[in-house]
Amino acid sequence: MALLDRVLDEPSYGWRSQDALYVPSSRELWREFFRKLDPRRPRQNWLSLFTWTCHVGLAVPLVLFARDYFSWKLLALGFVYSMIVLGTHGTIWLHRYSTHKAYRFRNAFFRTVCRNLVIKLIPEETYVISHHVHHKYSDLPGDPYNAKAGFWYCFLADVLHQGIAKDLSEADYDRVCSMLKHTGVHMNDYAGYQRWGTVCNPLFTVLHYALNWSFWYAAFFLIGGHALAVAMFGAACVWAFGVRTFNFAGHGSGKDLRREGEDFNTEDLAINQLWAGYVAGEWHSNHHLYPGGARAGFQRHQLDLAWIFIWSWARLGAIASYRDFKADFERDHLQPYLERQRAVPAPAE
Repeated sequence: MALLDRVLDEPSYGWRSQDALYVPSSRELWREFFRKLDPRRPRQNWLSLFTWTCHVGLAVPLVLFARDYFSWKLLALGFVYSMIVLGTHGTIWLHRYSTHKAYRFRNAFFRTVCRNLVIKLIPEETYVISHHVHHKYSDLPGDPYNAKAGFWYCFLADVLHQGIAKDLSEADYDRVCSMLKHTGVHMNDYAGYQRWGTVCNPLFTVLHYALNWSFWYAAFFLIGGHALAVAMFGAACVWAFGVRTFNFAGHGSGKDLRREGEDFNTEDLAINQLWAGYVAGEWHSNHHLYPGGARAGFQRHQLDLAWIFIWSWARLGAIASYRDFKADFERDHLQPYLERQRAVPAPAE
């Protein structure tokens, strides 16, 4: 059995039934959700508890903004920060670098700067390991956020399906660590993993969040006082929960919504969406065609802000190298499609 077949902590209801996707009931989903957030099991559940405590806690600045500091200007700034800045950074850092190693930083300094360019919201471990599994089993049983299993299956996936297994051998654990080594995460040794059930060390994870949040609150406060700070942290709350809806929508809500000439990936249900594409560079069908690429916006209308950032940092010397598959896409997919279109005779009048 390959490592990715067993690396995630399988939910109590299982991934499959008789080799087909098992779609749990709402009751099963919520029971599993609260079991994996049970504070009476603090060691096994610490990472999910910590992440959800942070995300729910961001509702405090959101309420403070709405109650005490609301203005249309700050609302617009919060919208841009939430949808574009946080969304694009998630693509740059978590998706293209941390998971797919689509580019390489010049040194650890630039990596650390990039990692902390925004308010820290998602631990690398939660995203990276499960995303490798997602690409292996996309829209199949075992996909940790399989859109065919419904909205809540995806929305709650970080707790339900994205934690790593608690019984990995030492050799398997070392291989899991190698998936995260390049990100700068402070990792547990094997004894620490057996104690806490995670790769990331609890103390250093909490310290990283504390320093990151303190820095960004202070920075926003110095620029615009408490009003700007609570507006930006409140916007982060919106993104933290909004991003959980992406994979469900990005895979057609479990239906085949692929369009000829737009979605060239035929292996799964991933589609290119205008909103996710323009605000975060997440042209998802293109990404599934070339997951290791630093660019996903291949066609003229597909603005890719994440790629613009990567390309710009490469020109400045902060990024040493990257992989770009635009020429491959045009040669292998776009040009053959255009040639087929030109070969179709025009309808008779």
